[in-house]
Amino acid sequence: MIDLFLFPLSAILLTGTLYLSIRAIISRHIDKRIAGYQNALLIKHYEEVQNIYLKMRGWRHDYHNHIQVMKAHLAMNQLDELKDYLDMLDNDLQTVDTVIKTGNIHLDAILNSKLSLMANHQIKVNAKAQVPSVLTINEYDLCSIIGNLLDNAMEGCEQVPQSDDQFIRIYIGVFKQQLYISVTNSTGELKKIRTGKYLTTKGSGHGFGLRRIDALVKKYGGYLNRQNEPGVFATEVMLPL
Repeated sequence: MIDLFLFPLSAILLTGTLYLSIRAIISRHIDKRIAGYQNALLIKHYEEVQNIYLKMRGWRHDYHNHIQVMKAHLAMNQLDELKDYLDMLDNDLQTVDTVIKTGNIHLDAILNSKLSLMANHQIKVNAKAQVPSVLTINEYDLCSIIGNLLDNAMEGCEQVPQSDDQFIRIYIGVFKQQLYISVTNSTGELKKIRTGKYLTTKGSGHGFGLRRIDALVKKYGGYLNRQNEPGVFATEVMLPL
């Protein structure tokens, strides 16, 4: 009689131990994938900051030479040539200055770093963005949504073999008391799984970015729509203000 009681108890203990072991393995696997995703983000952000820094450093390096050229034109009373040179410098400086000014400094930082990287990769970009000065949405969450959207768009462009066909269109504004975000980009072929979600061609890390967007939009009770046509992928997000 005692053996009959001990057998199920042993089975329960063994099952519990096995469950904890499997759970620990899964937890370590998830932690490893998240760490890999975070490392990839750090590398990408480093590349963005480095790209802007190198542009600024290059312009500062040439600053002394620009001064000497302008002095020479002025000394020889070559005012037309001086004006042309100043116009050239003005255009060059605009590439160092912020490309987009939304009214929100945090959003400006993430947008302009991504736009600088897109330009460096020779992706054609059409961008327009304006947001209210006061937001009910946490700025960190908003930057995370937009940063992931633009990362996904750039990765989509990488699937297009011809650089001339690579494009990204960005629009951020207010529509019907909602913050409306639209990102459209060129892409390769995408597939859906049965749940309606898109499969990624960039490995497991890219999937974390998609899930991060989903979670944050859900957090604020927002609206999310993804559409895919041949060669084009579009995402719309609406967040309450």
